[in-house]
Amino acid sequence: MSAKATINKEVFVPHDEKMLAAVQVKRKTKKKIPFLATGGQGDYLTFICLSVTNKKPAHVTITKVKQFQGTSAFVKRSQWTIDQLRQVNGIDSNKDSPEFDLTFDNAFDQWVAGSAGEKSTFVQILHHTCQRYIPMRKPEFVNCQSKLLGGNSILHSAADSVTSAVQKASQALNERGERLGRTEERTADMMNSAEQFAVTAHKLAMKHKC
Repeated sequence: MSAKATINKEVFVPHDEKMLAAVQVKRKTKKKIPFLATGGQGDYLTFICLSVTNKKPAHVTITKVKQFQGTSAFVKRSQWTIDQLRQVNGIDSNKDSPEFDLTFDNAFDQWVAGSAGEKSTFVQILHHTCQRYIPMRKPEFVNCQSKLLGGNSILHSAADSVTSAVQKASQALNERGERLGRTEERTADMMNSAEQFAVTAHKLAMKHKC
């Protein structure tokens, strides 16, 4: 099981939540941990996770989840509601970049994702979620590529793919129906011709007997 799947199962599912997206990150400037529960400093993995409650009305949160060296457990550290998010800074709107900043009412973090692709996926889903769940005072998305914020997001692309597949299937069925219809018409014409030929032959045969 991947780390993200494990986080969803261990951190969010027990609280009747589902994880919408997660991105593994590191700080642009590494922050030293003065003391850990294990008794000293240590390395750790950090994930920024976006989740929503299953119960209505839905509550969306952004959670910092960490896994410390020497343990397989994932633990929640900081958490904000999506309403507390003020700005998402994509750093460079002209090229793919793994860097992004998040500004909340009471916090500001500068992150570097594992890859530009991971960051792009997270920002796309975060933007879509903000548009859906925040009725007023939506956060700013600055220095982000237009493909991350427009109709070409992953979610829209998936929907477009499904729609396209349905349209192609419908077109294929229509074309097949038209071909079957033409075949039926030709068959009917042939049957009519055969009947007419049989009637004419019968009349000629009766005339010949007379």
